[in-house]
Amino acid sequence: MLRIHFTAEDLLRVRVASDPAPLLELGMAVAALQRDDAVFTRWARRIRLPRSTRPLFELIPPTAGGPLFLDPVSEDFDDGLDRVLSTSRDDVDAELTRSCRPTLWTKGLIDRDRDAWRTLERALRGAYEGLIEAEWTRIRASFHADVAWRRMLLSGEGLRAALVSICPGSRWDGTTLELNAPWESERLLEGRGLTLLPSPFWTGGPRTNVHPDGSMLLVYPALTPLPLIEPEAGDGLGALLGQTRAAVLRVLTAPRTTSELARTLGISGASASEHARTLRRGGLVVTRRTGRAVTHLITPLGLRLLNAE
Repeated sequence: MLRIHFTAEDLLRVRVASDPAPLLELGMAVAALQRDDAVFTRWARRIRLPRSTRPLFELIPPTAGGPLFLDPVSEDFDDGLDRVLSTSRDDVDAELTRSCRPTLWTKGLIDRDRDAWRTLERALRGAYEGLIEAEWTRIRASFHADVAWRRMLLSGEGLRAALVSICPGSRWDGTTLELNAPWESERLLEGRGLTLLPSPFWTGGPRTNVHPDGSMLLVYPALTPLPLIEPEAGDGLGALLGQTRAAVLRVLTAPRTTSELARTLGISGASASEHARTLRRGGLVVTRRTGRAVTHLITPLGLRLLNAE
């Protein structure tokens, strides 16, 4: 049982991550390849990774309990990779000692050997291209479907329902959330808050880490695992609204400024603003101005449309 102890301040600081984290999902995908999990069997059989990725399997076990520095929560792969490569020697030493069997290669990582770190970089790049990059649309579809559901629970039934539904057999005991997990663990939030992050590749018990903003990160299985997301997921909505406008609606399950929206989708600021304006006229998006910033967010009507696709 994983017990998370909330203060009153923590209850006010529960949020859902705005996007999947590429390197965190990479670690989960490498773990999924090694698990005897019926949901992922057919998916795993068709994966062909280059030889350069083999060292990752020394670091990441089927339980996904590898070194924490390998899966930072980052906006994109390159940013996350920079964080991995700049991990301090002390952190690398502590995490590799904690989680891995010592080898000449892991000793090289601890000693900051240039060739050892180049090997790790090649392994991460190869695995990202083979496991994450080609599946990113489906990864985001699974992630945002869970996020939309979680937000609807928050608005309709409250925090209790949104958190207890993360995994079966969970419950509240006063201000302590007891999540069904195959191990005993206590976590004190102490005012730091909690960030929820559903993973399309993970099917085990909830996992915890530290979010870059200082809150506790709670990683749990997304409602729909990746192999059950159809490759053409979202095409119906795209046919109705247009592919870019449908992508805008999916992204706005979390508040975004116009510039953030443009950056996430790789479109111009003018295009992002126009798409948001059209969706707002249809009652699917609301827009608020705070100072000079303009923030957009999906409406309940938009969520219903998104969940119906």
